[in-house]
Amino acid sequence: MKTTQEIREIIARLKALYPDAACSLDYRKDYELLITVRLAAQCTDERVNQISPALFARFPTLQAFAEADVDEVGKYVHSCGFWRAKSRDIVACAQMLLDRFGGVVPDNMEDLLSLPGVGRKTANLILGDIYGKEGYVCDTHCIRITGRLGITDGSKDPVKVEQQLRKSIAPEEASDFCHRMVLHGRALCMARSPKCGDCPLRELCDYPSTVM
Repeated sequence: MKTTQEIREIIARLKALYPDAACSLDYRKDYELLITVRLAAQCTDERVNQISPALFARFPTLQAFAEADVDEVGKYVHSCGFWRAKSRDIVACAQMLLDRFGGVVPDNMEDLLSLPGVGRKTANLILGDIYGKEGYVCDTHCIRITGRLGITDGSKDPVKVEQQLRKSIAPEEASDFCHRMVLHGRALCMARSPKCGDCPLRELCDYPSTVM
């Protein structure tokens, strides 16, 4: 496992490599981020960004989503895969936001997890990106790369990885750090055939030297 000094160096190099750590999903309203994250499950952010403008134009308010026909929503999100489940969750989530939370996206983990289609990864993203709270978004990129770097112990369990990151990554840096993990996973540290020779974190990485 990495020392505090090594982790600080990793964070500094990631900041230099990816100065813009914003979420790659396009949204204008808080609830739109909830919707786009749900659509991004087992789908690329690029695809979601392609279809979301038409979706949000057809359903411009939270009330419109709450009153929407699930099958019609499905027509707009069909290309994102698993469209039936995603459409049901989107409509049900909008209804719950209006009925239980006055149309406001909750600012705490417990209430966020009560929303249809929202898991810890989504809840952490909302907390970090919308509310500026600590948000340890442990997606597949974050889990893979923090394990390779030795920041975590290589566990594949998102909850365990989140617990370990809380001990090594400051709360105020959590959201940006996890966004940079995604960017790094797409650019260099892929699951298969990572570009280790081009990686500025190479000498700080615990990934087997045989692939370097």
